[in-house]
Amino acid sequence: MSPPPRPGVPAAIVPPRSRTSANRVRHTLSRVRRTQFLLSPEYVPGAAGGNVATASSEYSVLAEGLRKRYGDKQAVDGLDLAVRRGTVCGLLGPNGAGKTTSVRILSTLVRADGGQARVGGFDVRSEPEKVRRRIGLTGQRAAVDEVLTARQNLRMFGRLFHLGRGTARRRAEELLEQFSLQEAADKQVKGFSGGMRRRLDLAASMILAPEVLFLDEPTTGLDPRGRSEVWDAVRALATQGTTVLLTTHYLDEADRLSDRIAVIDRGRTVTEDTPAGLKRAVGGDRIEVVVADHADLPLAREAVARVAGGVAPETDEEDCRVHAPVREGVAALTEVARALQEAGASVLDLGLRRPTLDEVFLRLTGQGAQGPEGAAAPAPGRARGAAGDGAESTAGHAVGHTAGNAAGNTAGNTAGRARAGSAGDTAGDGTGNTVEDSVEVSGK
Repeated sequence: MSPPPRPGVPAAIVPPRSRTSANRVRHTLSRVRRTQFLLSPEYVPGAAGGNVATASSEYSVLAEGLRKRYGDKQAVDGLDLAVRRGTVCGLLGPNGAGKTTSVRILSTLVRADGGQARVGGFDVRSEPEKVRRRIGLTGQRAAVDEVLTARQNLRMFGRLFHLGRGTARRRAEELLEQFSLQEAADKQVKGFSGGMRRRLDLAASMILAPEVLFLDEPTTGLDPRGRSEVWDAVRALATQGTTVLLTTHYLDEADRLSDRIAVIDRGRTVTEDTPAGLKRAVGGDRIEVVVADHADLPLAREAVARVAGGVAPETDEEDCRVHAPVREGVAALTEVARALQEAGASVLDLGLRRPTLDEVFLRLTGQGAQGPEGAAAPAPGRARGAAGDGAESTAGHAVGHTAGNAAGNTAGNTAGRARAGSAGDTAGDGTGNTVEDSVEVSGK
């Protein structure tokens, strides 16, 4: 005789044929319940924000003077941030700048030592439950169950979010279509490419159509094709009205996706502007000439100097290159081309170059992006998770997407979605076989 389900746990989650499987699932769900995230059982499909009442503020994320210290390490030191509704904001900074800690504070996973922050119109300190109902968080690694199919994963997360059986099924189908996963819907996730896993991971983040989605290094480790797939998915979410806060160390990613970029260093906001505005701030157009012969370098310098407005051109002798900033780019380019042609110089390349985001980053922070942000001062929850950086559990994922992936504090990792955390063995390996038999995900 199968054990009765516990109060508040959907009956379909308790498998009738395996007492061991039932115990595994009950153990996982008990860990989820202990996080005490008050997820709403109501869901209105088809509208950005889902069951979330739209706050009246112009901004989805507002932070002022946020501070957080771990021992002698000041991880966040007076951070200010403002993200308008329905936009993508890129959060850039060198290793240890405080990007991940800032996201954890905004998603209620970590309590700030000082400052104020509002997400979705609610205070992260005094109204964390309301904030959690309005957010999703995707960590640095996909937190989907590899044993289950894409459809089964989404239905399982829907049920863990307290959606009704029929609603969970409908929402899963909507997300499979939205993220172009219909053809792979009934295939096991272990056979997915990195980009497909990440898209499924994003789809799980959107189960309750959160108003604000936090993406922490969403394309780390993906090949160019996988990154492109994730970029397309993020653009689609922003088009539909979701506010996205993106942390990344890929400068081209921030350049392509972000409406505005906030550069942070040593826990503070250095500057905030559009990608184009940041590039203009470190210099406008530069004219660049590459000649075929070193003997033509004096001709190139003379031609460029005429249009450089009194600025001495810079010369790279090794590459036979001369360049200088100019104001009227097209007019300057035309004049230099004519002068070089009249002088008979042999030109390999001539063009206008604009500052890259890499140059902006170097100028503002004094160092390059050094890969994913290290855990120099990990949050206490992450340390307890014993799961390593970005370890993610299915239980943490399911609760945490809308609850700021915050199941991680007690179910494996502060970032929620901690696959190999304290709940990882149960919610990952265990739930893989368990939920396949138990949760109403197979459609049979």
